Amino acid sequence: MSDRDEKTQRRENRTVTKRKTSEVDEYIAKCPKEAQGDLVKIRAAIRAAAPGATVRTDYFQMPGYSYPGFDYDGMFAWFSFKKPHIRLHVRPPAIQEHSKELAGYPTTKAIVSFPVGKPIPMALVKKLVKRSVKAMKDRAK
Repeated sequence: MSDRDEKTQRRENRTVTKRKTSEVDEYIAKCPKEAQGDLVKIRAAIRAAAPGATVRTDYFQMPGYSYPGFDYDGMFAWFSFKKPHIRLHVRPPAIQEHSKELAGYPTTKAIVSFPVGKPIPMALVKKLVKRSVKAMKDRAK
């Protein structure tokens, strides 16, 4: 076999490995460009606050995080986009306990909304996620 044939053979046998796009990546990509950067940041903050959590989109069709073996299928945090806000969904005790820090943001019983285009306080996001995990674990006792 000539050098040229060997190079062609190697090229044909080479497998191209692409990074699999996750459902969370797809969710973020479908959101408006002006929201995507903040969604990526909030995703990273949740992952940092809850290492080892399972990431899934089958519960409410939005990116969510869980630890198996707890109520609500172990779900403790989600994030979403609903114009004009990036929303963090957590268990109610997290919102209740941090109500003073959340005073400048629209909230519901379990959702805090951050306006797109304004800085999201990632330290607060991490606190909310950690408190949501604690609320889930406390309920299991």
